[in-house]
Amino acid sequence: MSSLPCQSCGCAASSCATCRTPADCSNCASCCCSDIHQSWRKTRTGAGIKIEYFSSAWMTVEVIGSVWSGLIAGSFALLAFGGDSLVELLSGITVLSFLRKPLAGPSTNPGRTEQLTNALLFALIPVIGLLAIYSYVTGLRPEASPVGIVIAVGAVIVMPYLWLGKRRLGLETRSSILSMDAVASLTCIFMSVALLGGLLVEYFFGLWWVDYLATAVILAFVSREAVESYHELHE
Repeated sequence: MSSLPCQSCGCAASSCATCRTPADCSNCASCCCSDIHQSWRKTRTGAGIKIEYFSSAWMTVEVIGSVWSGLIAGSFALLAFGGDSLVELLSGITVLSFLRKPLAGPSTNPGRTEQLTNALLFALIPVIGLLAIYSYVTGLRPEASPVGIVIAVGAVIVMPYLWLGKRRLGLETRSSILSMDAVASLTCIFMSVALLGGLLVEYFFGLWWVDYLATAVILAFVSREAVESYHELHE
């Protein structure tokens, strides 16, 4: 009987993917599901906590490395990438806190941190954008940044792993907060590719203006992320 889906909510012994009432039994604390399912969910939630710890550690590296190398090289693309990584770090800490408190249930409200991260996203756009425009007009030429290239390469390698892991766990456990964090990781993949492309062209061909182009691309992704986050907060 343990392998059969729960008659009330539809959860199987090893998946919440077919759950019909995710808002009522997202933690299986007082659910009709079997002990096997509850044990499985606890294990998968533990896996989600581990990947969020790793994600937070990597985001910390991204923030420090991108901002530091961006300030030294005068690269606004690196500064924009570091700023977005800071927002994702704060968001990831919220997800981690949510997953570590299963007894709080679906009533747990991470809204305050989500409002903060959304405000930071919107603030990042004019601050970096206007500084980049001022820098370009005044003739500042960003320098090539080997450290920035290493950070961008690391992001291109690490972020797909984080995206796939969060997406898989989010689908399996019907965790909306993990699934939303996976979308943020996917956005970061595109930004890291844009950053790496710009830095490599700048390093090998000396085309300093490409940094401003990469900055514009990254800010476009940040803008989209900010708007989507705003709509989610007000739904």
